[in-house]
This record gives sequence, structure tokens and C-alpha cells, in this order.
Amino acid sequence: MSSIAVCPGSFDPITVGHLNIISRTAKLFDRVIVVVMTNARKASGAFSPEERVDFIRRSITDLPNVEVDYYDGLLAEYVEKKGAVAIVKGLRVLSDYEDEFKQALTNKKLAKNVETIFMVTDTEYMFLSSSVVKEVCRFGGDVSDFVPAPIKDDIVKRLRER
Repeated sequence: MSSIAVCPGSFDPITVGHLNIISRTAKLFDRVIVVVMTNARKASGAFSPEERVDFIRRSITDLPNVEVDYYDGLLAEYVEKKGAVAIVKGLRVLSDYEDEFKQALTNKKLAKNVETIFMVTDTEYMFLSSSVVKEVCRFGGDVSDFVPAPIKDDIVKRLRER
């Protein structure tokens, strides 16, 4: 039996910090599904769900046990459908924990056989978020160290058009 983990997020856009969590998760599980989800608490986003899926696919070509999907529903429902044993969430700073902890408790109530694992990002990425990428890029800053190289030009082009 293979172990499946789900790494959910809005990934608007994916950052090298996200990739840090995804690649480390890929070493722990037989199969990892990175699922782009809609975050009802955030604005519609700079990129469509299809673009986000494409960006992630182009960024994980060196991770053969990782696949990408999109889902617009309850995470607990999704992980059960996929037969996953774990939800892996990245934490950057302490303030991330409170919200993620509440979500984990809700998911445990809805999907009793699925565990939530919190993985702390490597320290070099603790400042990094999709919001930081968008802000730096919109003001003409260099995001080369913030996003995967295969998608950097697409991200810069879109965000500077706005």
C-alpha cells in the first residue's frame, strides 16, 4: 500500500518556499498531490486556477512522485476521495500556526483517518509568500530568488501588466 499526502494551497503564484515544502514532502511519502484550492478569504487572485496548476507542473518536473490537481470544495472531502493519509501544511512564522491549527482541527473532525502534518519551511524562506512576490514584482523588483525559474518570466509579465 502506498502512502499519499496532499499539499493544499492557493499558490497564487507558487514560490520557492512552497517548493521547499513540496520537495521535502516528496521524500516522506510515496505519492504527493499538490492541490490548488480556492481560498474564500482571499481575493480572486492574480492567476487563474488553470495557470496556477500549469505553473506548479512546470516547477516540479524533477519530482516524479508529485502530481498537481485543482479542487474547489472541502479539503477533507478531497483527501478522502484521493485515499490520502496526510495533509501537509507549511509553516513560515508563528502567526501561520493559529489559523492552520484551526483548519487542522476542522479537517480532523471531517476526515477522521487523515492526519495534518505541519512542516516548518527552511529559514531562508520564512519571509517569503505569494503576496511578497506580487508586491515586489508589481513595483519592478527582482523576484528571481522568490519563484521557480521555469515560470519567472510568465509571473513577471502578468504582474507588471497590471
